[in-house]
Amino acid sequence: MYLVSARDMLRKAKAGHYAVGHFNINNLEWTKAILETAEENQSPVILGVSEGAGKYMGGFDVVVGMVNGLLKDLDVTVPVALHLDHGTYDGCYKCLRAGFSSIMFDGSSLPIDENVAKTTELIKEAHRHGVSIEAEVGAIGGEEDGVVGMGECADPDECKKIADLGVDFLAAGIGNIHGVYPANWKGLSFETLEAVKAKVGDMPLVLHGGSGIPAEMVKKAITLGVSKVNVNTECQIVFTEATRKYIEEDKDKQPKGFDPRKVLKPGYLAIKDMVKGKMELFGSVGHAYD
Repeated sequence: MYLVSARDMLRKAKAGHYAVGHFNINNLEWTKAILETAEENQSPVILGVSEGAGKYMGGFDVVVGMVNGLLKDLDVTVPVALHLDHGTYDGCYKCLRAGFSSIMFDGSSLPIDENVAKTTELIKEAHRHGVSIEAEVGAIGGEEDGVVGMGECADPDECKKIADLGVDFLAAGIGNIHGVYPANWKGLSFETLEAVKAKVGDMPLVLHGGSGIPAEMVKKAITLGVSKVNVNTECQIVFTEATRKYIEEDKDKQPKGFDPRKVLKPGYLAIKDMVKGKMELFGSVGHAYD
């Protein structure tokens, strides 16, 4: 299987009333765990890469090479998109050159006119390469690679303005945040989501900060047009917990227990369990060939 644009998979998700999981990757174990779980559950999947994670892994060319190699050697048959998450203007161009199949331009912190101008340019470039493109209106709360948002609710009219430019899917802030949700979080603004949906029509919508949102809220968001749900923090937490447990139980001190393949395996398995549960929640299991 080769990388595909996220455009068709999200249109099918919208029509089928389910969502495709976007799972951020941070290394080989992360990527392998997500791809294997997608194949085992016959689910389409989106691999998300922040600019910070791309740098950590050695660069966007390294990421593309790793993912394409795994698709081939693991004999992955389900649709897989490789997506730049919260990309800058320059980052989007780097990923287009590297071979990503989907990008997100995050111009949410820019004045709307500048956001429109840069989004318009990037839409043309992305579509010229057969690459899907996501845009954002209303900064998502929390922190993503140093970009801090307060959890704004997007202006539905601004959402329509961006959607009408020709983006393939749209992230609209509805009170969601990146990272761990605080105890006093007020929840998703379904009123905003409904207003955005009314303005953008059949445009697939994206829910960022999917980690930690109560399951019933996620399900309701999907009924209101969310077709892509981003998950990162929960995978990071379970990976860390499983790795910590391995060390605390002194398994690294057993014969060959210090082998990094053994040290990292519990975290890898924990990610697989998390991803499987999310795919079931989003309803994407069995929809690889819609």
